Amino acid sequence: MGSFRHLSRELVLKTIFYQRFRGEEDISLEQAFEDVISEFGKELPETDFAKKLFDGVSEKEEEINDIIRTYAPEWPLEKIAKVDLHIMQIGIYELLYSEDVPPLVAINEAVELAKEYGDTNTSKFVNGVLSNIAHDKIGKDNLKKK
Repeated sequence: MGSFRHLSRELVLKTIFYQRFRGEEDISLEQAFEDVISEFGKELPETDFAKKLFDGVSEKEEEINDIIRTYAPEWPLEKIAKVDLHIMQIGIYELLYSEDVPPLVAINEAVELAKEYGDTNTSKFVNGVLSNIAHDKIGKDNLKKK
């Protein structure tokens, strides 16, 4: 199950990046999701997790961006590499809003995506921001539960 969830997270990242790269006027988020799933998601036995994650990140994007502004104030959103921003958006959504993903898993998965798709220091940046959010919003003693 874990590897399918990791692939789902990758596909959500690719969808957001693809849609923003193409231009929001040229392709809707829904169409981008369908395009990415049909092209890269053939190995997924089901797309429910990916769709729920994608919809959640999309719906909570402004709220998540406000959280990033709070926890990375020295990095305005427009200065954060787009892939790094999208990885953090996915991680923060899972960390704060996902019912079935333990906080440490959300952080670890975001760090793994950062290692795969980000720059040299992306994983440290993502880990630092998500860890600070987790400690403040969830509490140190509750990181393994959910």
